[in-house]
Amino acid sequence: MKTAIIATLVGSAAAFAPSPVARVESSLSYAKELDSMAGVSNEVGGKVWDPCGLSDYVPADWARRAELSNGRSAMLATVGWFFPKIFGTFDSTDVTTTDPIDAILQADPQWWCQFIVICGVFESWKYNQEMSGKSFLGGAAPAVDYLKLWPEDAAKQEELKLKELKNARLAMIGIAGLVSNHLLPGSCPVPPGF
Repeated sequence: MKTAIIATLVGSAAAFAPSPVARVESSLSYAKELDSMAGVSNEVGGKVWDPCGLSDYVPADWARRAELSNGRSAMLATVGWFFPKIFGTFDSTDVTTTDPIDAILQADPQWWCQFIVICGVFESWKYNQEMSGKSFLGGAAPAVDYLKLWPEDAAKQEELKLKELKNARLAMIGIAGLVSNHLLPGSCPVPPGF
């Protein structure tokens, strides 16, 4: 009888033991591309930063180009957030506030149409430059370098790419914090008035 009870207890205890889990791997992995990309630094643990594993679903080069493009937009947005608070607004009758979100809503629809058209012209020009071998996002000679900041040395080019990537990431985090603090006051450590 004791043997039957012990066997039953041992058998029921096995039900709570962890079962082996088979590891599933994606056939879409672009991880090999990540090894050769700029972006490895101390801030991200000495490896390329891909916290959501997006490289399993989209080409890493495309994701990096999107990251740089959005980072540059975030840099401009951050400047645009602070500019009216520090220097004031331009002489205009349609936008009279220094509040960035309210200014977006006050802008005349004609201005937004012009903005969309000029963005389309820039994107078209960028595309044509890329088709001719130039680049806006690294990997080739820059399409625009008025100040001649693009170095000839490959090591210095990689250093400049890493600096731009870090600044882009910081700007994206910064503008997200500013917008969050605007919508939920006190949610981010932002100085009063911003």
